[in-house]
Amino acid sequence: MSALTGLRRVGKKAATSVAALAVAGGLMAGVGAGTAAADNRDWLRPDSTGSCDWDQAGYWVQRCDVWSEAMGRNIPVQIQPAGRGGNAALYLLDGLRATNWANAWTVDANAPAQYVDNNITLVMPVGGAASFYADWESPATYDLNNPVNYQWETFLTAELPTYLEQNFGVARWNNSIAGLSMGGTAAMNLAAKHPDQFRQVLSWSGYLTTSLPGWQTLLRLALWDAGGFNVNAMYGSVISPKRQENDPYFNMGGLANTDVYISAASGVWGPEDAETPLNQKLNGTPLEWLARISTMMWANKASSQGIGFTADYPVTGMHNWNQFGSQMVKTHDRVLDVMNAW
Repeated sequence: MSALTGLRRVGKKAATSVAALAVAGGLMAGVGAGTAAADNRDWLRPDSTGSCDWDQAGYWVQRCDVWSEAMGRNIPVQIQPAGRGGNAALYLLDGLRATNWANAWTVDANAPAQYVDNNITLVMPVGGAASFYADWESPATYDLNNPVNYQWETFLTAELPTYLEQNFGVARWNNSIAGLSMGGTAAMNLAAKHPDQFRQVLSWSGYLTTSLPGWQTLLRLALWDAGGFNVNAMYGSVISPKRQENDPYFNMGGLANTDVYISAASGVWGPEDAETPLNQKLNGTPLEWLARISTMMWANKASSQGIGFTADYPVTGMHNWNQFGSQMVKTHDRVLDVMNAW
């Protein structure tokens, strides 16, 4: 039995007690948010299996099964409703090794706690390892006996917005999107391709030049290492024009009227990394260094094309949750200002 199935059964069998504990925890975490927050947050929305469940993350986070016709299955989404019924949302995308049991923004960086007092809905899709949240052309792994059907762009921009609008009051046009690493790349692509949905985009240590010479080889190795994923299944052959159409470096024109924030650290170990194991340091340094190079390349081109953005290049920091989490905290007020969601 999978972790997700186990959580489902616990939630369904003990709905009353779990709900009571979750609401109590959420109310305690959100002291100062007022009764309006409780009114909008203390009831479970309907989903594809009957109703959402209270999530173990607390802070009024609900775990909802949202049906995806494109992928032919339910997609779990962790959702924290807006504190006072606001119609803005912040989509938070995961990294390359996204799990099927929780979005890392509820585990490795406590985004629900950061936004618990604010009038914005957090939308945290679960799953999609190595997907770059794209619509893939063919099964994502080499195991054709158990095909992995990735149609994440369709889900995030066509199917999920309908569900959020109907059940959480999220406006289709009033959204911000952010992500770390792979999620940062995807956030930039989705915002550029769907400016009518996303008013703001934030890339934290994303890879923003994915189809330039050499980068496809790096991507191929990364996807294979993440679980045997086939990069050719994403957009076709190496010469496919879809590779550049889904490369932030080449599709930045769609961000002309979007609030853009990009960041990447130097890869140099800082005081915040003192307790990080050596093997993680050795891995995190080159990964962040590559993110820094690609982000600066994107920034140079965007400047030459008149695309407005804010860039942050910390002097120290590796490709890890110390870096990603600090950027989430640093940009908290910016998100609320742009989305008018205090």
